[in-house]
Amino acid sequence: MSEIKYVITIERQFGSMGQPIARKLSELLGIKCYDNEIIAAAAKMLNIPVSLVDDNEESAISQSGWFKHMNFPQKLSSASDIQNRIFNSQQEIIRSLAKKESCIIVGRCADFALEDMDNVVNIYIYAPYDVRLMHCVNDLKLEEAVAKKTIMELDKARDAYHLNYAGYKPADPLHKDILINSDFLGIEKTAKLLAEAIKKKFNVQG
Repeated sequence: MSEIKYVITIERQFGSMGQPIARKLSELLGIKCYDNEIIAAAAKMLNIPVSLVDDNEESAISQSGWFKHMNFPQKLSSASDIQNRIFNSQQEIIRSLAKKESCIIVGRCADFALEDMDNVVNIYIYAPYDVRLMHCVNDLKLEEAVAKKTIMELDKARDAYHLNYAGYKPADPLHKDILINSDFLGIEKTAKLLAEAIKKKFNVQG
């Protein structure tokens, strides 16, 4: 009997070590982790700069925000137009990856993209504010004032982005299978705990 194909989606607070946990989980399960690769694929699909796609999720949804000040290609004539095109292209890419292989997908409303698909585990990673701030200062090398501003703005932007497109915030427990405080066990042990849960859920060997 062939092994079950499954997908893990990970939404995370900024500074909660979500990305390193996702990478470690990928290593433990022996499956690929997609994050910036989705950005590159969407940029290629739409024939626009990677930087334009990269900032989409981290930008405020409001028309008065970042997108208002960009110079768009003629075929992408407005902020809302390009936001929607970027979102739709990423959703298409995410669904394509999920049909092709077992994998981990970080961010980009992947839980919403795959809501009608079987064998999907939706995870939300969070951490106390002071721990996130310390991580931003010590590991990401941000000045404390910059770190505080970034945490506040990205938390707000990610919530707005998810709410705008999915209709719920990324931490909504009704749309998550696992919500976990990464500070409780740390990066390595959190990834190991999640890996064990996934293996038990899908009877994965190894």
